[in-house]
Amino acid sequence: MRGSIRLPFFYGWLLVGIGFVTMAVGVNARTAFSLLFPPILDEFGWDRGVTAGIFSFGFLVSAVVTPYVGRMMDRRGPMRVVELGVVAMAAGLLLAALARAKWQLYLTLGGLVGSGINCLAYTGQSLYLTRWFVRRRGLALSIAFSGVGLGSVTLLPWLQSVIDQAGWRTACGWLGILVLALLGPLNLLLKRQPEDIGQAPDGLPGPIAAARAANIVDSAWAAVDWTLGRALRTARFWWLALGYFCGLFSWYAVQVHQTKYLIEVGFAPGEAAWALGLVSLVAVPGQIAFGHLSDRIGREWVWMIGNLGFVACCLALVALYQGPSAWLLYAMIVTQGTFGYSLTSVMGAIPAEIFEGRHVGSIFGTVMLAAILGGAAGPWLAGVVHDLTASYSSAFWASAASSTVSVVAIWIAAPRRVRVVAGRAQRQPAR
Repeated sequence: MRGSIRLPFFYGWLLVGIGFVTMAVGVNARTAFSLLFPPILDEFGWDRGVTAGIFSFGFLVSAVVTPYVGRMMDRRGPMRVVELGVVAMAAGLLLAALARAKWQLYLTLGGLVGSGINCLAYTGQSLYLTRWFVRRRGLALSIAFSGVGLGSVTLLPWLQSVIDQAGWRTACGWLGILVLALLGPLNLLLKRQPEDIGQAPDGLPGPIAAARAANIVDSAWAAVDWTLGRALRTARFWWLALGYFCGLFSWYAVQVHQTKYLIEVGFAPGEAAWALGLVSLVAVPGQIAFGHLSDRIGREWVWMIGNLGFVACCLALVALYQGPSAWLLYAMIVTQGTFGYSLTSVMGAIPAEIFEGRHVGSIFGTVMLAAILGGAAGPWLAGVVHDLTASYSSAFWASAASSTVSVVAIWIAAPRRVRVVAGRAQRQPAR
């Protein structure tokens, strides 16, 4: 075993902790666009679709770089990729504070932040943490990703107070400093895979190959050396791509526009910002619970639960059009956060279990290209629909339909027929 090091603990759990902090700051630095959106509109007076397009442009840039992120992760390892993301995101936030024109905000808050988040958040974390865990893959990812909730309840209210007192430009500057000063040093500790330090996946004793092969159902499929080219020629890949596109379409259509929408239906700006933070806070127990549950019952079930959460969230948002309602607001928060955000706990596990191998980074990065395109299309289309109809209702209905399609697509992709989760492994005969 190369680089064998004796450690009193499984290093993978340290990486989960680093991922937790990275997600807490990094993801909320991008989510903060929902708070920056109203003051940017007020200052420049641009159309809503054009302004929301800043966020969508970031997704398009991210879509271009995503396959390369996977490739870099395969070749260079996680530390360099994540640190690149930290630098790009910090630069985007710091330079946004100086912006005076549309193209400057598209480049900074859009391009630099969008490409940076791709390296350090869901895509980047999923690409290497899935190498460290097999039996507890869902639990490990869900704990790391639940950092978003802690970050939201601390970072977003603080950021809103900075916006209220000093303006959105000052808020961008402080956020950029935080990303660089905290996440830069922390992610120097990242390692590619447990084999590099003489450990096995999940920290279990025994042969590494046996640990990785224990949950195989379709031996013929698992024996293929899956390259990106081979994966692209399978129906499974395209069902995955459709499922991820539709799931992220709904997620970000709701997330980007919900703060402005809540203000328009009668909630105070502080209440709307509080709701955005609370969504991620209530996601913490949901993500961990559903991530652990996915290790017992399967990834498809949790993907379905998450998407149905977004369907219910969209229905609550449509109902709120009649005016402020505390119980509808809480319903929106719980269905979006506790249930909807559980998607993240299986987002990395599903492609890894279908196409596990030397090139899984490139394959996963390309699947995430579809997800990012969905994430870009959702906010843009919701903004355009509002500009045309003066209402978000049609956009929320479209988001609910998109989530339903996502459920169907992942059931057809059927990761359970390639590798089963630990809770079902002993009940499935190899074939």
